[in-house]
Amino acid sequence: MTRLILFNKPYGVLTQFTDKEGRAVLADYIPLKGVYPAGRLDRDSEGLLLLTDNGKLAHQLTHPGKRSWKTYLVQVEGVPHDKDLQPLRNGVLLKDGPALPARAAIIEEPDLWPRDPPVRYRTNIPTCWLEIRIREGRNRQIRRMTAAIGFPTLRLVRTSISQWALDGLQPGQWKQVSLHPPQHQRKKQGKISR
Repeated sequence: MTRLILFNKPYGVLTQFTDKEGRAVLADYIPLKGVYPAGRLDRDSEGLLLLTDNGKLAHQLTHPGKRSWKTYLVQVEGVPHDKDLQPLRNGVLLKDGPALPARAAIIEEPDLWPRDPPVRYRTNIPTCWLEIRIREGRNRQIRRMTAAIGFPTLRLVRTSISQWALDGLQPGQWKQVSLHPPQHQRKKQGKISR
């Protein structure tokens, strides 16, 4: 039986279990052995991180060819118009090549937990929230995408990966879900050979 952990990673936590510099790590929150992160979430990003003990599942979730959708709530500096998001939808050009087309929309400010430490506000520069969905997972991709269109990211919260979502998990909370093999595989496994 595959174990899958859904974890709401707080701001400032590294996506690893140990750190020689004494920074906050996964082991400070998840007291389980034998599970490993399926992908990354930057130290200065928050939200859903999946951990599993199944290498095939981890590969399915993280391999660029599998293209699992990931949803992010993104607070940006400045207030883009809908047309400003079109390069994201077309596949904005980054230094390491064009990104795949994203789904991007301007949204109302979401009901999120307060970030610790808070985002630094400048009274003369307004901010805006976006929902961005991507099928890749390049290093700091969302931040680079919003910077490329002139709206730097201030806060980044991943809310879902494939069919899994935060669903009320607060920062630092996690839950385990059990994944069973499909019905046809269960029958094969339970078959008695004579």
